[in-house]
Amino acid sequence: MPHSAVPSFQPPRPRAAVIMAAGQGTRMKSPTPKVLHKVGGRTLMDHVIDTVEQAGCERIVVVTGATGQVRDHVARRLGEAAIAVQDQPLGTAHAVLAAKGRLADFDGEVLVINGDCPLVEPEHLAPLFGLLAEGAGVALVGFEPRDQLLYGRLIQGADGHVIRIVEPREAKPEEALVKTCNAGMYAADHGRLFGWLARVDDNNAKREFYLTDIVKLAVAEDVLVRASMAPESAVMGCDTQAQLAAAEAIFQQRRRAHFLAEGVAMPAPESVHFSWDTQIAAGAGVEQFVVFSTGVVVETGAQIRAFSHLEAARVREGAIVGPYARLRPGADIGEQAHVGNFVEVKNVALGKGAKANHLAYLGDGSVGAGANIGAGVIFCNYDGYGKYQTHVGAGAFIGSDSALVAPVTVGEGAYVGSGSVITDDVSPDALALARGRQVEKPGWAADFRARRIAAKAKS
Repeated sequence: MPHSAVPSFQPPRPRAAVIMAAGQGTRMKSPTPKVLHKVGGRTLMDHVIDTVEQAGCERIVVVTGATGQVRDHVARRLGEAAIAVQDQPLGTAHAVLAAKGRLADFDGEVLVINGDCPLVEPEHLAPLFGLLAEGAGVALVGFEPRDQLLYGRLIQGADGHVIRIVEPREAKPEEALVKTCNAGMYAADHGRLFGWLARVDDNNAKREFYLTDIVKLAVAEDVLVRASMAPESAVMGCDTQAQLAAAEAIFQQRRRAHFLAEGVAMPAPESVHFSWDTQIAAGAGVEQFVVFSTGVVVETGAQIRAFSHLEAARVREGAIVGPYARLRPGADIGEQAHVGNFVEVKNVALGKGAKANHLAYLGDGSVGAGANIGAGVIFCNYDGYGKYQTHVGAGAFIGSDSALVAPVTVGEGAYVGSGSVITDDVSPDALALARGRQVEKPGWAADFRARRIAAKAKS
């Protein structure tokens, strides 16, 4: 009896991505180029680069203008070899064709995507490569927007395959009623894609070279064009400040849902603002109106209390931060340590169980385990030219309203009396006092008032 046929495994073909980022985004009305605006503290373009990398694209080409901030940004992240220049703004097909030289030695599948879509995820792009594997010559992403006036319609044949894309201003009345629209994300074989792009013309109302025309050219060759659907929230671009704000809101909803599902306690999640790289362990708690800027790590059991702002900081297991605390870059809050209301910490590591509960500025240095920082304490770290370190030893006690003038070290177990200005190192277990001696003059206040009243009566 013959064995049943077993299909041979076909490994995925190499993947490349072309990201279109040459537009200036004038509708943003901002000196910052559109794709360098941020959602969740990360540029729109970096979100897209992250996604195409996760989708398996081993080569990435970003189409930019000849000069400017976008080109510099791409060079820093991906290198000069990832830059293709669109010398004139002649349309989307012209933009993608500019990447041809950078991919001259590439043999595989090419994903084309806009650089202003920060919410697209790898799972929204994966179906495109699946459709190519199933025999489609062009795969694209479709969606059903609430407002269809701005988007090209996907016109499909009786079998459901895409037969053309019609731009809004050129759609016939019956075509304008079509709900499925084009998201502007495509995948095709490298050779076919650039062959079609070379044949696109500008015979349209705007006299531009439309990327959508590759569908028309493919269909004319009896090449199968298929679409996969994605939610509008995933494929939305950011052309205006209003759209950018809408994308930010969706991003924040996603992050809140993620952390709640991961076991982070948040009594009012709608008031908490996350960054793209925020890390919070299960068992941590975050109260109302907390802002996480980039680079924050919060370990299990830590509590971030209301109205605190954290950036590039680490909060270790069981620590308490806030309310109304500010952690700036380099702050490292140790296990069981406390940073209280109106305390600012910058580039300082607090040891296990250390406390700074009220109204203090700790900048550049360290605070040892179990040390206590009183209210109104200042690490005087800056002289207008350089930054200097202050180190407080384990178990030390810094009295309220003291100023530690860096560079200075307070030894383990030492005490600094309240109201002191410390300019020299303090030995371990010593008491340091640096304040004027109190002088009392009996009756001075009554005499002062009498003299002032008499003087005023004469005037």
